[in-house]
Amino acid sequence: MPQTLIRNAESVARSRQVAQLVAGKETSDGAGVKLTRVLSQSLQRRLDPFLMLDAFGSDKPDDYIAGFPDHPHRGFETVTYMIAGRMRHRDSAGHEGLLENGGVQWMTAGRGVVHSEIPEQEAGVMEGFQLWLNLPAQDKLCDPWYRDFAADDLPGFSTESGVAVTVIAGTSHDVTGAVVRQATAPLYLDIHLPAGSRFAQVLPVGHNAFVHVYRGDVTIAGQKVPAQRMAILENAAEADGVIIEASTPARVLLLAGQPLNEPIAQYGPFVMNNEQEIYQALNDYRSGRFVE
Repeated sequence: MPQTLIRNAESVARSRQVAQLVAGKETSDGAGVKLTRVLSQSLQRRLDPFLMLDAFGSDKPDDYIAGFPDHPHRGFETVTYMIAGRMRHRDSAGHEGLLENGGVQWMTAGRGVVHSEIPEQEAGVMEGFQLWLNLPAQDKLCDPWYRDFAADDLPGFSTESGVAVTVIAGTSHDVTGAVVRQATAPLYLDIHLPAGSRFAQVLPVGHNAFVHVYRGDVTIAGQKVPAQRMAILENAAEADGVIIEASTPARVLLLAGQPLNEPIAQYGPFVMNNEQEIYQALNDYRSGRFVE
C-alpha cells in the first residue's frame, strides 16, 4: 500500500512515445473463466521478457466461479495481482495461500509445478491480472518457488500531486518493490492518477515497456491511450523514461523489463527454448514428475 510521500520525484527529460496501441482479445481459460488477453503470444518477442498478460473482471459469478483447476507450468513465472475478490492457491510443491484484495501471488514454476487457483466467493466482483514472466534458460529448471504478498506487504509511495503507486516489482523513485529479479529486472507498477496529475518514471534504454490502462484514459507523449488499451512504448535511445498524464482520474499498470534475447518455444503452459525441451516437459508431466 502506498505510504511514503515522495517529494523529489524522478525527472524524465524525454518521454518514450507510443509505438502501438493494442486492444485485448476476449477469451476464456481454466474452467471457463472469462478474461481479456492483453498481451498475447504474437507480442512475446516485442515485449520480451513478458509472455502474457490477462485481465479478468466480472460481477457475474458464472463468469469466474469455476476458477482454474489443477494445471501444470514449466519454465516461467506467474504474477497474479488481485484488484477485487479472493483466490485460493494450492500446488504440488506443497504451497497454499489465499490471495485477497490488493494482494499479489508470485510463483516460479521452474522445473515444473501443478497448481490450482479457485475463487473463494459465490457473489461479488472478481477482478485482477495475471502476468507471465519468462525465465532465462539457465533457470528454467530451477526449484519451484511461491509467495503471497498481502496488500499491506507491497511497498508504495505517493507524489505531491497525489499520484499513488504500488511497487510490485523493481524499483521506482528509490522505493524497491516486493520482488526483484536480476536476469529480467522487471518493473511492475500499479499507478493511480488523480485528475490533472502526471507521473514520470525513468526506464533503461534497452528495456521493453508497456502501459495498460484499466480505468479512465491517459496521455503519453501527446497520444491519448483510452481505457482497456495497452500502449507499447518505443525503445528510442534518446528517451530516458516515460511521462504519463491524466486529465481525469485514471489507473494504469506500467511494466518494463530487460529482454532475455533467447529463443522462445511455447506449448500451452510450458515455455522453454526449443521443441525438444517442450517434448521433455510433456513427457515429465505425463509421467508424474511435476508432483514429486
